[in-house]
Amino acid sequence: MRSRIYECQVLHARLLPRTHRFAYRIFMLAIDLDELDALQRRLRLFSVNRANLFSLRERDFLPLADPLHHPSAPAEKSNPLGYSSPSLKTRVLARLAAEGIDPGPDARVELITLPRMIGYLFNPVAFYFVYDAAGACVASIAEVTNTFREMKAYVLGPDTFGPGRSGQGAKAFRLRTPKHFYVSPFSDVDVAFDFKLPPPGERLAIRIDDYAGPDRTLTSTLAGPSRPLTDGTLAWFLIKYPLLTLRVIALIHWHALRLYFKKIPWFAKAARPADQRDLRHPHSSIADGTTAPHASP
Repeated sequence: MRSRIYECQVLHARLLPRTHRFAYRIFMLAIDLDELDALQRRLRLFSVNRANLFSLRERDFLPLADPLHHPSAPAEKSNPLGYSSPSLKTRVLARLAAEGIDPGPDARVELITLPRMIGYLFNPVAFYFVYDAAGACVASIAEVTNTFREMKAYVLGPDTFGPGRSGQGAKAFRLRTPKHFYVSPFSDVDVAFDFKLPPPGERLAIRIDDYAGPDRTLTSTLAGPSRPLTDGTLAWFLIKYPLLTLRVIALIHWHALRLYFKKIPWFAKAARPADQRDLRHPHSSIADGTTAPHASP
């Protein structure tokens, strides 16, 4: 089976206006969406669309049938056939079709995500890698979720795939794009995400930077080797990473508090609602002008 687990180190390093750096270890599931039924039959500790110690619910991802907040695309582009499908793979392919990307018949989709653990999930970012019938990786999607539970998907098509900007290094999907999304009160919504997403193999090596104009203000990396997706590995990770998804949300707020005491400039979510675009599940702070103390480092 192609599905596996990546045991990773997450690194966040804020560079401007003051430095702040922290790292922690997690694991991510790498799920071939064609293998969902087989995984459920094979594993006792993992289930799809129902409760277990570890689970994946397709409804947690790409809620494309929900209306977009401040869409930048015409309604017909943002709502193609397939957006309301209960199948996550169908929704992924529909999202690509809206951007004119067709991986062809027999396309394969790999999802890299935190699982639900004992029913709880907070997933700061999930990644989709889409392969054509020949096995070539033709597109990627980074789906970012903030602590307001708002979600925004960034599509990286085949035109973004290639070597490093200097012409060197392994090929990856690379895109610098306006964020237009409130991820952290310590980064304004008009900065840019700079994605570097190599297709996963024996190792995962993802990098996302923040840029304010020409200045890199934050770098985040997710890297580590793959391991087999078995009940034995899941049982060990249940002990090694207890309540991982709760720990992730706790670490986000703990380091946000530390940034606050370092007097990093703070941006209110409600201050620029019109600049928060193409997201789903908009928080009431955008609609009614109120703000709330959710945070992310």
